[in-house]
Amino acid sequence: MVLFDRPPVTLPVIGTGDAVLVRRVYCIGRNYVDHVREMNNDEREPPFYFMKPADALVVGGGAVAYPAATQDLHHEVELALIIGEAGSNVPESHAPELIFGITVAIDFTRRDRQAEAKKMGRPWEPAKAFDGSCPIGSVLPVDAAAAVMPRGLTLTLNGDTRQSGSSGDMIWSSAEIIAHISRLNRLEPGDVILTGTPAGVGAVVPGDRLIATVEGVPPLSVECQPPAP
Repeated sequence: MVLFDRPPVTLPVIGTGDAVLVRRVYCIGRNYVDHVREMNNDEREPPFYFMKPADALVVGGGAVAYPAATQDLHHEVELALIIGEAGSNVPESHAPELIFGITVAIDFTRRDRQAEAKKMGRPWEPAKAFDGSCPIGSVLPVDAAAAVMPRGLTLTLNGDTRQSGSSGDMIWSSAEIIAHISRLNRLEPGDVILTGTPAGVGAVVPGDRLIATVEGVPPLSVECQPPAP
């Protein structure tokens, strides 16, 4: 008998009746030079990641409540990789073959909580892993070559473009990211990897409407609602 059962988190696959069962959500930090510079960080550091729980995903976007315990919620548009093949210690040359598909995601961040964590040398989970912290779109299946091709990313806030970039500008490529993570953890089908955000991150308040896009993937629309009672 399973106590406290809950439905699994799945991502619909575009053009099919299939869905991906989400396992882990890895998030690469500081992976675009312009964003690294706007946050006054060191662009020379090696890749690193933090994680979000699968149930922090808001599949398909829609209404998302402004979270508690922050006065400075920020948006970050990201290209997400969906892993379809298991692997550990994966060579960079083989890494694209692990990718099943791609989609668009928004990494919402309690920026004030993140600043506190940085100052005190503490983990980022309160800033990054809260409920509703990651709206995400449907999965576009791609082959290995298409998975790593440069794709444009944009985010508009109330119709104004706030973020615009290309995955070709990433400091660490998709293949390098997969190879790096696989040296630390065995990647499995259903793992999701957010690959970083370009410059232009900024505040979100209740009433804002965001539209995030990754080239070739249907846009992701999110409406920020007042805090839950």
